[in-house]
This record gives sequence, C-alpha cells and structure tokens, in this order.
Amino acid sequence: MFGSEEVLALLQAHGLAIVAFLSLLEGPIVSVIAGYLGKLGYFTFGTLVPVLVAGDLLGDIGFYAMGRYGYHRIPDWLLRRLGLRKGSMRALRGQFARRGGRILTLGKLTHAAGAAVLVSAGAARMPVLPFLFYNTLATVPKVAVFVAIGAFFGQAHEAISVWIGRTTLGLLAILVIAVGAWVWLARRSR
Repeated sequence: MFGSEEVLALLQAHGLAIVAFLSLLEGPIVSVIAGYLGKLGYFTFGTLVPVLVAGDLLGDIGFYAMGRYGYHRIPDWLLRRLGLRKGSMRALRGQFARRGGRILTLGKLTHAAGAAVLVSAGAARMPVLPFLFYNTLATVPKVAVFVAIGAFFGQAHEAISVWIGRTTLGLLAILVIAVGAWVWLARRSR
C-alpha cells in the first residue's frame, strides 16, 4: 500500500491526524514508524498509543460492517463458488457463538488472517459488544508491541516492515495448514 519512506514523510509533516488516518489503512508499520517518531520527540506516547488503537479499531469496524451488511449483497453464484452455502454460514455463526473471542484474538494477532476474520465475524452476525471487547483486547497489546518495536528499533523500519510481512505470511501459512488439516480430518471422520 504505502512504502515506509512515504509513511515517514507524511507522519513527520502532518502529525497525529495522519497517524490516525494511516492506522485505519495499515496499522503495524504505521505503529512502528510512529513509535520511532515518538522516541524522536514528534509525539508523546500517551497520545500516540490511544490514537493508533482507535484508528485500528475503526478500520476493524469497517471490515466487520462489510461482512455484516455486505454479505447479503453478494450474488448466490459467487457465494457458492466461495464455498459459503447456507450450511457453512450456520456453522460459521456457531463457531463465532462458541469461540468468537478466541477466533478474533487469533485473527488479530496473526495479522494476515485479520481482515478475513473481521469480515467473517460480521457475516456471522457476532454481536457488536463482544466483537468490540475481544477486538480491543487483542488490539491494545498488538499496538503497544509495534510502538515499542518502533521506539527501540525504529531506525531499521525498512527491515522491520520486511520482517512483519514475512512473519505475517508464515503465520498465515500455519493457519491455512491448520484449517486445511481440520477440514480434512472432519471430512475423513464422516
């Protein structure tokens, strides 16, 4: 989306307003760079962290709303093609009813699966208050860790961006393998 050099220039020029906007779009690298700029004295951490958390949560609410209000607008042929039949949606709703907090927390912390999990929570009609509670519970430490990484290692934000991407892809691969194994075992047991 944005390269870290462009993000750094925007953050230095426009302050917390741009931090809030950019955190809606791409939270982790913005948090790292903002943490670094906080260390340099451009921001105070007491105002920076709440702005980053709020931006991340507002972006997540957007994904949730896409799932909740956009799912029914998708043509049936496309839903079938994506494997989202009525039975699978009932199963998805059941999973979020039983394990919504764990699913959201895992999705947020893996980052790679975050958007899909947030959209799925909306499509499964997870109640808004538990969604916000668990999402905030996962967002606060995630933002704090990325800000701390930026404060301590921010001058290496290019390398950090690469490692965030690699870690995200690794966690996504693990998640896909785990879900694939679970589906395979479930089908095999029938």
